[in-house]
Amino acid sequence: MAASLLRLSRPRRALLPLSSLRLPLSTQPQPTSSPAPSRSSTTTSRLRHFLAAAAAAAAGGTTVALCDPGIDHRVGGKDSMELVVEGEHRRVPQEFIDELASFLGDNLTVDYDERSFHGTPQNSFHKAANVPDVVVFPSSQNEVQKIVMACNKYKIPIVPYGGATSIEGHTLAPHGGVCIDMTLMKKIKSLHVEDMDVVVEPGVGWIELNEYLKPYGLFFPLDPGKLASHNALLICVSSLHYLETQLVAMCNFKTIKDAADVAIATMLSGIQVSRVELLDEVQIRAINMANGKNLPEVPTLMFEFIGTEAYALEQTLLVQKIATEHHGSDFVFVEEPDAKEELWKIRKQALWAGFAMKPDHEAMITDVCVPLSRLAECISASKRLLDASPLTCLVIAHAGDGNFHTIILFDPSKEDQRKEAERLNHFMVHTALSMEGTCTGEHGVGTGKMKASIIYMFSTNFFVRHYCYLANNALALLLMNTPFVFCQYLEKELGIESLRTMKRIKAALDPNNIMNPGKLIPPHVCI
Repeated sequence: MAASLLRLSRPRRALLPLSSLRLPLSTQPQPTSSPAPSRSSTTTSRLRHFLAAAAAAAAGGTTVALCDPGIDHRVGGKDSMELVVEGEHRRVPQEFIDELASFLGDNLTVDYDERSFHGTPQNSFHKAANVPDVVVFPSSQNEVQKIVMACNKYKIPIVPYGGATSIEGHTLAPHGGVCIDMTLMKKIKSLHVEDMDVVVEPGVGWIELNEYLKPYGLFFPLDPGKLASHNALLICVSSLHYLETQLVAMCNFKTIKDAADVAIATMLSGIQVSRVELLDEVQIRAINMANGKNLPEVPTLMFEFIGTEAYALEQTLLVQKIATEHHGSDFVFVEEPDAKEELWKIRKQALWAGFAMKPDHEAMITDVCVPLSRLAECISASKRLLDASPLTCLVIAHAGDGNFHTIILFDPSKEDQRKEAERLNHFMVHTALSMEGTCTGEHGVGTGKMKASIIYMFSTNFFVRHYCYLANNALALLLMNTPFVFCQYLEKELGIESLRTMKRIKAALDPNNIMNPGKLIPPHVCI
């Protein structure tokens, strides 16, 4: 846990002098975590894509493939559950490196360790067969524009990089290319108090933004994570709120359904609560172990109320009444700044507390979201399955908007544990979809939710064995004891025509397909 935290916040490695930026990069060490595909499998894959593809004219005579060529999702070894994203990789020309160096100077590196660090997600088990060929550190919007123009000229893929908090493989570089690290772009460009918005560069983190806004009586309301930044290739405009008196409350429950029912009743009552967070008993146990606390190890709700002091107190007492009607107990609230911060640490440190339970494990983190009225039903069904699993599973929910996460801890060296983690994730995704929910409430798709699975069933147990691309009604087939099931999360949720429309839009805006290719839209989707 500590190593991950240090690695995320470590100072940037010293960059190589320009004289060392000579290629070929092929002489530098290459990843050895996954075996290279056989010549026959690569040839077959390329032939399949070649036969399926056709040329589409675009502006300037650019050709857009109807299906993504050379992209594949392979399993890392026989019967392995490790998803390794493979992409078509070509050597970056030296003249391209020289052009970048002409305006970036020392803010560019081809050092393998730095490239590998940027190509390996810090909070995710997803991996790619390739890493970026070069990492650049622009310090202005003008430099970003020059980088993008050079990449488009040479048709080099681009992957943006911000706070490194993505967990679905968003920062993987399956095709190699350029990683644009935004950490040097930390200017707050302008603040419009009367319009309640602020323009910032993408390297500005939300914590430092709120420190800047505090003297103006404003704050940025989102709380994405300690190290998250406003990652984008362009500056962002963020909606702001006025600072007001806050109360933080906490209440315990006998069952997770009772806690979810209170969250639903609170939101439907019209009470102005700014945050409602739910933690199950396993998560509370992890917090006790990691922080030396002695909290009751039962499902717990946390609330934040904003308004005048009298109004916030009134709303707090109304929620206490609702909680009591649903078997809630030990309802407490605080309003002193230090006490509020200490109470919210319970929620903010949840992930790291989970890792403290199993220091050598990795986490598969689910991200389903359902209509608020279905939250109690969905989370209860998921909780029954999680409690029956041999894996350690912790539940955290943004209960006010129907979004909940499960931190599934597994030993990456044991295939049976990885398969079990996939089984649990698969169940929760398809349960949420059956309730008109989504596979991703806030973490995005990346490569992690783009994948598809073949599910084999043996009596009452099933697990993920391989990856394919075919949508179907998995829950219905499981209920009929079908021996195997085909599914694809995003395609099942949105439909193939929606994905084709997305791909047409991207092709129109990005005809050379250099903008973070191999993410979001599955490669089998053709236009």
